[in-house]
Amino acid sequence: MSDGERLTATPDGIKLAPLDAIAEGKARNFVLQMRAGRFHGFVVRRGDAVFGYVDRCPHMGLPLAQVLDDYLTPSGDLIACSWHSALFEIESGNCVGGPCGGTRLTPWPVVVADGMIVTAG
Repeated sequence: MSDGERLTATPDGIKLAPLDAIAEGKARNFVLQMRAGRFHGFVVRRGDAVFGYVDRCPHMGLPLAQVLDDYLTPSGDLIACSWHSALFEIESGNCVGGPCGGTRLTPWPVVVADGMIVTAG
């Protein structure tokens, strides 16, 4: 692998940000440079819970947001791909609309520990 390769997973225990760095009902992009390549993911906050996904739409393989951190529908109830309007459930990543039928986002396991968002296994 080269430094430019996109990864689809990260090691456990990487501290990403304080939970408060993501406003309630919003999402935030994270890019991690690791020895094996670069990882692109995003985290959605719902109360004290967080849901992480690899930033790649299963429909065409593109990143979901064309605008930084703009991963959710205007109502904030679904994840939206800004390229072809695919829609995904926040809690499961399952496609519920658009050209991605029968697919889901790739989960990126994250948890909140001591007020920090941390990668998990």
